[in-house]
Amino acid sequence: MGTRVAVLASGKGSNLQALLDDPDVRPWVALVVSDREDSGALVRAEDAGVAAIFLDPKAHPSRADFDRALLQVLELENIDVVVLAGFMRILSGEFVRAFEGRLLNIHPALLPAFPGAHSVRDALEWGAKVTGVTVHFVDEEVDHGPIVLQEAVPIEPGDDEHSLHERIHEVEHRLYPRAVKLLGEGRVRVEGRTVRVVES
Repeated sequence: MGTRVAVLASGKGSNLQALLDDPDVRPWVALVVSDREDSGALVRAEDAGVAAIFLDPKAHPSRADFDRALLQVLELENIDVVVLAGFMRILSGEFVRAFEGRLLNIHPALLPAFPGAHSVRDALEWGAKVTGVTVHFVDEEVDHGPIVLQEAVPIEPGDDEHSLHERIHEVEHRLYPRAVKLLGEGRVRVEGRTVRVVES
């Protein structure tokens, strides 16, 4: 039996779709969880025959309670790796520690530049010439954990948020399945802040 991956998503689920479209990663995707009942990610999961769960934040009095409920779901499903794909909630330290070294996020910038929820807009407003995509481990600080993969995306004259987002998405959809595959195959080593990929 291969690695069991859970994908947490709040939005349309385009990065989830990239994982489902990858022939190596698809068999590992065992569960999709969303904090939004109308999330496109849940529809994509159901269409692919993957277990899909809506976990209602309003049903839990605090962030910690929500995260404990989420942990219970993941434990019941014997999840090995958790992948964040546009999941718009900050996870508690308790959750992060439970999946330390097995929890990935993707961010539309070259971290440590432009962290936070508005990184594409921030890069444009700063006048940056290059931004990009970062896949990183999640730690207890936002957009901070050790970097697994990065790829630059040039900012073109005349770019707006939409056009730049589109080109960033193209890179995300290529990079994320690769990172998940590396982790699932046990080919990622973390040494302090440095991530080394072991050749197969």
